[in-house]
Amino acid sequence: MEYRVQTPKCGYYLEYILDKEHVDFLWERIEDAKKLDKSHKNSLAGNISRSLLLKDKDQKFQELISACLNQYLEVDPDLYKSNEYVLGDSWVNFQKKHEFNPTHHHGGEFSYVIWMKIPTDWREQHCLPFLDGVEERKKKVSDFEFTYMNMLGNICHDTYHLDSDMEGHMLLFPAMLQHQVYPFYECDEERISISGNILMNGD
Repeated sequence: MEYRVQTPKCGYYLEYILDKEHVDFLWERIEDAKKLDKSHKNSLAGNISRSLLLKDKDQKFQELISACLNQYLEVDPDLYKSNEYVLGDSWVNFQKKHEFNPTHHHGGEFSYVIWMKIPTDWREQHCLPFLDGVEERKKKVSDFEFTYMNMLGNICHDTYHLDSDMEGHMLLFPAMLQHQVYPFYECDEERISISGNILMNGD
């Protein structure tokens, strides 16, 4: 008797560590966004104080995202056959303590998040007194998390514990993949991240 293991194709996401050149360029775009001061809050699910529209310069951001997307499409060309994609809106979020992004998904075909500044350490956040007695695997404070269903219909989570080591990291994922950002506490500095969408050309 023979058997074969079948693994359904249910998508994937990629993680990148950006070069210093890219990070410096993105900080310049953030400073420009502060000067432009065009709010993007009304387009987002985030329960946060400030979100600003981010503008590209000389198509450098477009080139960065396109390079990442090409690597994404190479992982499984049968799953994503089209390469006709364009950069949609990009924005920078300034998250203060107690603020959060509830479970949501994005528009378009793909989305991304880039962590620029993380002023907290998840280890310290998970040790806050109000979490005493909470099972370690259930602690979510200050985390970023994907939520999805497996082939049996069970809810699964991929969790990113955030600290300064994650600065300059980028995740590129299907836009419909549900995700959320939990609040952090006892820190008066802002967490700064960039997000955006990638659209199919013509959308």
